[in-house]
Amino acid sequence: MNILILGATGRVGSQIVTCALHDRHHVTVLVRTPEKFQINNENLTIIQGNVLNKDDIGRAMHGMDAVISALNTDGTTTLSESMPLIIEAMENEGIKRIITIGTAGILQSRTTPNFLRYQSSESKQKSTRAAKEHHKVYDMLKQSTLEWTIVCPTYLPDGERVGNYRIDRNFLPEGGAEISVPDTAEFTFKQVKASDYIKSRVGIAY
Repeated sequence: MNILILGATGRVGSQIVTCALHDRHHVTVLVRTPEKFQINNENLTIIQGNVLNKDDIGRAMHGMDAVISALNTDGTTTLSESMPLIIEAMENEGIKRIITIGTAGILQSRTTPNFLRYQSSESKQKSTRAAKEHHKVYDMLKQSTLEWTIVCPTYLPDGERVGNYRIDRNFLPEGGAEISVPDTAEFTFKQVKASDYIKSRVGIAY
């Protein structure tokens, strides 16, 4: 498959790139500073550009079968500002499948199911800024025609790949407290070929 990976220089994104190349897919990454990108592979195409630039996104989308976005909030509004451009470019190119990394904060609360976790007492996060950004993206994807899945990890230490974790549709697995970066990346990548969680959020934790 031809897969576009956004946020490829981040902790989870770079591991998703590794998973996809290991599986012998053709991977395209859109990065602001290509020299920061340490991976070399004959199946890897590096495009210099910015996710906030409509032309860059359009160029990167050309000929793709699926998109994985591991963009994070990084104290900015890049996430919510880039998603309309990503959705529009995908719809223009006729690409249906997108998997994004969200946060456990936008899963449903178990204590108050009409609320998302970040809006309820269930969330331990002091700041809701990142969750609000992810919530905007969730709303945009829901309104799109795309086949989306949002992978929602809880606390994300670097850690090792365990290969064994719990997942739950729209909720965080009960008592889940953490999930490593490699396991999150592996599960996210696997969704490219899976259709179990289309148009769903997925909570992931040990």
